Amino acid sequence: MKRVMLTVAYDGTNYCGWQVQPNGIAVQQVLNAALSEITGEQIHTIGASRTDAGVHARGNVAVFDTSARMPGDKYSYALNTRLPDDIKIQGSREVSPEFHPRFTSTVKTYEYKILNRRFPDPTRRNDTCFLYVPLDAERMDRAARYLIGEHDFRSFQASGETNPDRSTVRTIYSARVIREEDLIRFRICGNGFLYNMVRILAGTLVEIGKGRTEPEELKGILESRDRSAAGPTAPARGLTLMEIKYPEWEPDFFNRKQKATAEKI
Repeated sequence: MKRVMLTVAYDGTNYCGWQVQPNGIAVQQVLNAALSEITGEQIHTIGASRTDAGVHARGNVAVFDTSARMPGDKYSYALNTRLPDDIKIQGSREVSPEFHPRFTSTVKTYEYKILNRRFPDPTRRNDTCFLYVPLDAERMDRAARYLIGEHDFRSFQASGETNPDRSTVRTIYSARVIREEDLIRFRICGNGFLYNMVRILAGTLVEIGKGRTEPEELKGILESRDRSAAGPTAPARGLTLMEIKYPEWEPDFFNRKQKATAEKI
């Protein structure tokens, strides 16, 4: 039995989210079916991030266990011949059986895209949130800097969170808002995110971009730990999970660790 890791990209428009559920077709469901066909086994993948309906990914991570003899790096090719055009594998490899994509320290990067122009562009309707009201990206970027560091992000957690005892403290390594012509990109990287956190942050930054809230007020919103102090939840279609990294499992991490041990000796 071996464990294989997949890097999965998908357009979430036609799916009810990543996780298998009874009310629609999920990305995980389609992936499980393709893997079961390839291996001849009943495969159940474990995903790193349970993205919501309409949310996209360029670098979600999933693992599965199999007794099939196919090398780990070949699954990406075999899967891509069977998966639909809106789900494609970006890479596959065998990993340690101890590796778990959810219960391992991660560094996640999300991007929220806003199409800010006079009229909608139908070719961008699935991967951007359209807003015709002019937004000041420089103000939004100034506000985003207050997110960097370790904070309690309870103000930016969806009110429907079912586990009130779960910690709402997260560490953000970088947060930027950049305008490229009529496209505004909000990119944020951290060690984890609460339910709907990035979409609520995006909605709050939009209010700042409109001039309804001052950039400096974001610090007070954070400190309030009150969901009602933050802005609305931005639509799912603008959100993309860009990348998930596992620092302790990266190949060069072990080299650095061995080197540090040798130096101590």
